[in-house]
Amino acid sequence: MPCVLIVEDDDDVREMLAMLLRGESYEVMTATNGAEALNAMRHRRPCLVLLDLMMPVMNGWDFRRFQLSDPALADVPVICLTAVFDPARVAEELRVRCFRKPVALDDVLNEVAAVCG
Repeated sequence: MPCVLIVEDDDDVREMLAMLLRGESYEVMTATNGAEALNAMRHRRPCLVLLDLMMPVMNGWDFRRFQLSDPALADVPVICLTAVFDPARVAEELRVRCFRKPVALDDVLNEVAAVCG
């Protein structure tokens, strides 16, 4: 079963995305910040990371920098979900797909299906 890692500090958003993906038969891991996410990825490699940018402890920018510097994790695809930043700028700077929150749930499902199969 494909596994998706949701990295989001907002409990409601994180749980809503987890319920949505579990309903589509994906295994779901969750993390509330980038440090937790990196640790989770070292234990179970996800097919995709859904990443918030603004989080405590380790934000999405720092997560992506650490992820890309780790050869074991660098090639895991990331989709950024942000309410704060310009998605086009984020996509270019972080080399990821990026959507503005609130994101259409169908868009999330389509992206996950395209990446994770």
